[in-house]
Amino acid sequence: MRRFLLLYATQRGQAKAIAEEISEQALSHGFSADLHCVSESEKYDLKTETGPLVMVVSTTGTGDPPDTARKFVKEIHNKTLPTDFFAHLWYGLLGLGDSEYTYFCNGGKVIDKRLQELGAQHFYDTGHADDCVGLELVVEPWIDGLWPALTKHFKSLGGQEDMSDSDTLAQASDAPLSMAMKPELLHIQSQVELLSLEDVGKRDSELQEQNETNKNQPSRIEDFDSSLVNSVPPLSQSSLSIPAVSPEYLEVYLQESLGQDENQASVPPSVDPIFQVPISKAVELTTNDAIKTTLLLELDISKVEFSHQPGDSFNVICPNSGSEVEDLLQRLQLADKQAHRVILKIKMDTKKKGASLPQHVPEGSSLQFIFTWCLEIRAVPKKAFLRALSDYTSDATEKRRLQELCSKQGAADYNRFIRDASVCLLDLLLTFPSCQPPLNLLLEHLPKLQPRPYSCASSSLLHPDKLHFVFNIVELPSNTTAASLRKGVCTGWLATLVAPFLQPNTEVLTADHSDALAPEILISPRATNSFHLPDDLSAPIIMVGPGTGVAPFVGFLQHREKLQEQHPDGNFGAMWLFFGCRHKDRDYLFREELRHFLKTGVLTHLKVSFSRDAAPEEEEEAPAKYVQDNLQHHSQQVARTLLQENGYIYVCGDAKNMAKDVHDALVEIISKEAGVDKLEAMKTLATLKQEKRSSMWSMVLVKSWWQKEKTTGHVTSSQKETTCMPHWLSPFHTHCLELSHTEWVCLHVLWVFTSA
Repeated sequence: MRRFLLLYATQRGQAKAIAEEISEQALSHGFSADLHCVSESEKYDLKTETGPLVMVVSTTGTGDPPDTARKFVKEIHNKTLPTDFFAHLWYGLLGLGDSEYTYFCNGGKVIDKRLQELGAQHFYDTGHADDCVGLELVVEPWIDGLWPALTKHFKSLGGQEDMSDSDTLAQASDAPLSMAMKPELLHIQSQVELLSLEDVGKRDSELQEQNETNKNQPSRIEDFDSSLVNSVPPLSQSSLSIPAVSPEYLEVYLQESLGQDENQASVPPSVDPIFQVPISKAVELTTNDAIKTTLLLELDISKVEFSHQPGDSFNVICPNSGSEVEDLLQRLQLADKQAHRVILKIKMDTKKKGASLPQHVPEGSSLQFIFTWCLEIRAVPKKAFLRALSDYTSDATEKRRLQELCSKQGAADYNRFIRDASVCLLDLLLTFPSCQPPLNLLLEHLPKLQPRPYSCASSSLLHPDKLHFVFNIVELPSNTTAASLRKGVCTGWLATLVAPFLQPNTEVLTADHSDALAPEILISPRATNSFHLPDDLSAPIIMVGPGTGVAPFVGFLQHREKLQEQHPDGNFGAMWLFFGCRHKDRDYLFREELRHFLKTGVLTHLKVSFSRDAAPEEEEEAPAKYVQDNLQHHSQQVARTLLQENGYIYVCGDAKNMAKDVHDALVEIISKEAGVDKLEAMKTLATLKQEKRSSMWSMVLVKSWWQKEKTTGHVTSSQKETTCMPHWLSPFHTHCLELSHTEWVCLHVLWVFTSA
């Protein structure tokens, strides 16, 4: 059996699940995967590894490798290692990330780059999967292409392949070389097929609706509308290619409780230290008629060693909604056993290789505690989970629909009705009443409940024993009850927690909450990032923060005010703040504080835009609606600050839309004021980022330029090679010169599709 080493570096469990899927598929393709977490260095040795290496690496924080890979990354970045240290190593790497964030797939990219610097070579091209559009769009074709790539690699070693392997191996060997070695083309092909499938389905659906109308049977038109429950041709009539069922590996025993108490302090420990701190104050920053409700919470950190600086973020460890846990246990017919202790063991006859007990489930905890504090019950189910659930669904129609949703043919429906709709386990169980999964299946597939990150909105110089943070109470439509709204897991919990002592927005930073029984929450620090004030206090700063994005900048301003008090003769650079909200009288966050900073000269320029307020009739010129409009109105000053005064720019807020709009505005400003074309302006922004003078969420480079120039045929070979590319293309930019005209057309079509 041809062996390869399979390592994963995971933060939330996704990389582990994908690595396990690769391991399970390996046997059917004639391979044996030696599977380990990258942190288990005692179980493998890359210095002496003779087989090919396959790695699956996730990204966390602002582009860091996951916690499980910290030690590994530190070791391979030892500057004393020779450049041929891994010259014997052949590898393929799959990175996971989210293109809504600036450093897309950076966890994998850091390892990939360093392995090559130490002499390692690719036997299979690197893939980068984007959780923003669906990891499976890259993961599935990347895994499909892995087997022919491994086959080719073993053949190249000279007679080491056993040609008597299974038929599946023969099929893999016959795979075209271009498909084996170019996972990006596999991705393109799968997406083009997906587009074609959607078009065919749409035409068939329209024809059927028209036929029904002609028959004067309008009441049956909805039969041909696809939904979470129903599909339409061609999917409903297709033979399905569904994933192999994952082998079950847990045995679950329930024991009656002995009555011991459980609380949030029982949460399993993480890599970072956890602190239990009281909430000393809660203030509602918005009015009752505001579209979103924004709260400021103050934590008392006087009794813990929690150091932070403006721009840092931290984790809040939160529980699931009590009512959702109750509903889920009721649906699982386990409500009468919610206080029972859960005992887990590995099945003796399991076929799952390297099966282990889930570390995020504390031994002997109650069923209710596990579903409340340990499992992400709101997680969108992966296809492997849907596949497993279908085996426990007795109704044939429901079973078929679950199989469709996890099949390759049902990729479009999965994205539309599961992923994009944020469907969770409870939604599925209420939608498919004949599905009766056992408890062990849920503990195997539900991921760890993750802490939620928040930005620090205060300075330790001004509030040495306090920590402020700001959030909107998230409200999401329920997938099961049309009239109801679900609150965010963490924001809903925090809002309920502070409701008894919530203050209106009058004097935000006045008297503390004096109740001795103030609720306590668990927090943990996050790895430091580059979103910090510059060391050079004389450098000018531009801050762009609409909505709650202003929160870290309040910390910046508090910090700068104290520094100026401590150094009255110091040379401090100008500070610009571009703030935006909907209504001046409803959600102008920190209005009095910002006016104070402006009055004292700490804040040099305050430019505020209101997107929903009507312009006064006496105004000759329409006021700026959005922060990007205000940037354009002050284009000369912005360009001078960044290009001539070596200034810094910080952008914080909605990564999906605002960051891109701000980026486009900055491109326009630099192009106009510096007299250069837009591509050169983009390169200038990229340089600011490299110099760490630009900290921006989701730096979506060149989207409009990319579409326009490729459409008109103006993309040259040198421009294809530029690093200014859409995020989802960045994994493949080193291959762009090899793409044919047809392939470029596919890339253009898919870019328009994924941007729609």
